[in-house]
Amino acid sequence: MKISVSMLSSYLFCPRKLFLQRVLALEEPPKESIVLGSLRHEIYDFINQQEEKIVTSIKDKAQYNDLIAIYKGFYSRILREKIIKNKSRIKGVNLDIVDVFKKTWPLILGEAETRAKNIFDFIQKYNLYGNELWERLTPKIISEQRVESDELQLRGIIDRIEVYENGYVPIELKTGKMPKEGIWPGHRIQIIAYAMMLEERFKTQVKEGFVNYLDAKETRHIVINPFMKEEIANLVKEIKELLKNQEPPGYCENKNKCTTCGLKETCYNEAEVSTLLSELQ
Repeated sequence: MKISVSMLSSYLFCPRKLFLQRVLALEEPPKESIVLGSLRHEIYDFINQQEEKIVTSIKDKAQYNDLIAIYKGFYSRILREKIIKNKSRIKGVNLDIVDVFKKTWPLILGEAETRAKNIFDFIQKYNLYGNELWERLTPKIISEQRVESDELQLRGIIDRIEVYENGYVPIELKTGKMPKEGIWPGHRIQIIAYAMMLEERFKTQVKEGFVNYLDAKETRHIVINPFMKEEIANLVKEIKELLKNQEPPGYCENKNKCTTCGLKETCYNEAEVSTLLSELQ
């Protein structure tokens, strides 16, 4: 059974919470951050599906501002449509759809600017348009790419991949607080796992990856090396042991993590946890 890459991050954050969710089948109440994150992924998935259509529509020499206008117009329409589609979920976490647009638009605008600049720079260099522009475009930006690995026994969805003639670069897009230095451990392990999975799928070495902390507007770099595969394999093994075990891990040592956890009441209620465990027998 393949496990999701997100479970690697969850395990590093709190093994006990992962046990409650995956073994005892407890669900956290809907959170604003989860609903907004799900909406973002849905939007990015659609953006990726439509990229070829946008690029091949560029027939004449366009200035950067022209390309930005094309992407902004297209993306704002997508955002409005997806917000309306998810209106009931949004209201379920007491959010207003206008506020959701205001919170989400800066991230989508950043994606529009990234892609427009990528196209503009390539046009300036090679003077290509339409279908030929799309066919030769480097890097191509792919969003929400599903990947699996038989060797690592993992599956997941990569937020973004930049595809170059000589390789692939995985990029994770993260909202929320950024560490003062480096990358949060869970984000680091996700990038490593995705790099390894891309190597297996495309039979080529992936030398680096990035985490883009969207709220801070800063991107952090990580160098990939072959020794990291053992780290991933050990984590997968530990998680599989946890999932088949009926003994919950100990409490999280960092109580700050418990503050916003939707399962903390059950987690610290030993009688309730014991009852749930007995029902597994």
